[in-house]
Amino acid sequence: MNSPAYTRAAALPGIMKQRIVILDGAMGTMIQRYKLGEADYRGTRFADHPKDLKGNNELLQFTRPDVIREIHEQYLAAGADLIETNTFGATTVAQDDYGLGHVAREMNVVAARLAREACDKYSTPDKPRYVAGALGPTPRTASISPDVNDPAARNVHFDELKAAYYEQGEALMEGGADLFLVETIFDTLNAKAAIFALDELMDNTGERLPVIISGTVTDASGRILSGQTVTAFWHSVRHARPLAVGLNCALGAALMRPYIEELAKAAGDTFISCYPNAGLPNPMSDTGFDETPDITGGLVEEFAQAGFLNIAGGCCGTTPDHIAEIARRVGKYQPRCVHGGLFSGLLAA
Repeated sequence: MNSPAYTRAAALPGIMKQRIVILDGAMGTMIQRYKLGEADYRGTRFADHPKDLKGNNELLQFTRPDVIREIHEQYLAAGADLIETNTFGATTVAQDDYGLGHVAREMNVVAARLAREACDKYSTPDKPRYVAGALGPTPRTASISPDVNDPAARNVHFDELKAAYYEQGEALMEGGADLFLVETIFDTLNAKAAIFALDELMDNTGERLPVIISGTVTDASGRILSGQTVTAFWHSVRHARPLAVGLNCALGAALMRPYIEELAKAAGDTFISCYPNAGLPNPMSDTGFDETPDITGGLVEEFAQAGFLNIAGGCCGTTPDHIAEIARRVGKYQPRCVHGGLFSGLLAA
């Protein structure tokens, strides 16, 4: 029997053919607004932990679930169809830096449940809401040496990454995620470890959920950090048959335009997602980034008008106000037409 997540996810491709779907905005930016201190991150459970914990945002699902729940609900109220779990750094590889790798699995289950509860609260028959289980990059990369004097050196290996991502994916599924979002990819080999892990997980469980893959162009060269162009990146991950492929983070929408256009042309049989930062960093701004909701909304609207988009949202510096403005502006445009449908194999029984 198919799970509730499978049943919900099966409807998503049809919705994406009808309209541009809205993803939420930044979690970290919103958390910063709460001005939380070390004690908020520790709570009682981690009060005696030997390392500093402030900034480990994934701990907040244990110690300040009220904050995470409220952020999710603000984005849903702003019009988001998809909300990401607060699990960007919730792998054993990332949490080991805090000495908390042993709670990574539980961290993902709890995060997915918080997002699930929020989505269930806001879902209606006409506007279902979806939980995207977020799998972010790790502090260690499989393609790039941490030592400039030893190009062959590595501080993590593929099998370690695969095991960490398998655990994360399994926990997100247990907590109620409807789909997986492998995001902010700057090392394609790390991403391939996540993809491999999710594929193995879904083979083992018999539960096929959609996967969205999102890379990050790190500078004006148009390449991700591990050296690939956007088109090369797509050809490296297309075997996963993702529901959508896209770009997020590093560049604001103004600088991202040629690369999202390139990806939209290269991936003609797959939906395209785009969730840029609110421009470039600006410490004088309330959000730490340049763009107001009106500016970001206008830039993303131009992408929709040009026919590039199926999913639109925001990354660093974006808030519920940004997401509401993006939703208002892109709602008047038809989604990008997908030819064929490589994604369809993901939802095969």
